[in-house]
Amino acid sequence: MYNKLQYISQGNTIKKQLYAIHSALDNGCDWIQMRFKNPNVLEVLTLAEAVKKLTQDYTSTFIINDNVQLAKQLDADGVHLGLTDMGIIEARSILGPSKIIGGTANTFEDILRRAAEDCDYIGLGPFQYTTTKQNLSPILGLEGYCDIIEKMRTYCIKIPIYAIGGIDFENIENLMETGIYGIAVSSLITKNKNPSELITQLNEKLYVSI
Repeated sequence: MYNKLQYISQGNTIKKQLYAIHSALDNGCDWIQMRFKNPNVLEVLTLAEAVKKLTQDYTSTFIINDNVQLAKQLDADGVHLGLTDMGIIEARSILGPSKIIGGTANTFEDILRRAAEDCDYIGLGPFQYTTTKQNLSPILGLEGYCDIIEKMRTYCIKIPIYAIGGIDFENIENLMETGIYGIAVSSLITKNKNPSELITQLNEKLYVSI
C-alpha cells in the first residue's frame, strides 16, 4: 500500500523547494508531492526534473500537483488533482492505469465524486486553518472527518483517506482514530528544526494499529 506520510513541498523558488524536498527525503519521508505554484513553465520543469532525480535516488514516490502533462512528460509516479483541476478520468486516459492519481475532497459529495472517478487516494481537508493554501475550503475538524468516514463505511467506499490542512503533531492520534489512512503535511515538516526526529515520530504514530 501507499506511504501513510505525504510531504507536500513548499517554497517560492527552486532553491527553497529543493532544500525542503531534499531535507524531507534525507530525514525519512518517502512520498513527495511537488506543489510549485509558479507561472514560469521553465522553472516548474527544471524543479520537477531535479525532484524526479532526487526521488529516484531515494527510491521514493514522486507525485506532481495539478500538472498531468508534466507528470506524463517526466514519467512521475502520479499526480494529485484538485476539485477544479482536470478530471481524474481524463487524467487516467493520459497517464495510464499504472500511475497513482489522487484527488482533493472537502465534503462527502466530493468523496462520492472521487469514488465514481475511481481515484487511488483522497486528500480530505482542511482539518483546520492553514496559511499554506489560498481560497481555503470549509474547515472539517475531527467531527467532520468522523462524519465523512462513517458515511464512507455505510456506502462501502474504501479509498485511502489522507487528512490535510493545518495538521500539528498533537493532532495525529485523534485523526488516526477517525479511520483515515494517513496524513499529508507541508509546514509541519518544512518549518521543523529537527525534521529527522519529527518524521520518525510521525511514522511511529501513523503505523501504530488503532
